[in-house]
Amino acid sequence: MNRQYINDHYPDLTVLDGFDDAIIGVAERIDLVAVCYDYAKIIALLMQDMTEEDATEYFDFNILGAYVGEHTPIFLTTEGD
Repeated sequence: MNRQYINDHYPDLTVLDGFDDAIIGVAERIDLVAVCYDYAKIIALLMQDMTEEDATEYFDFNILGAYVGEHTPIFLTTEGD
């Protein structure tokens, strides 16, 4: 799934700038619709400009900790992340 598809079919969802390669898809349930990102891919993208420790700290504070409304993105962590 790419950003253009999300913009076309889910125009109200929040999409993170610079992390299109980490988009997994759109998660839906009765009370939630949000873009879903792969945690490991976001960390890898951040590590292009910083250490893994700094990338993890930046993600935790600035991305995971940010609430930007009812369509705030969600993040999938898989075994081994």
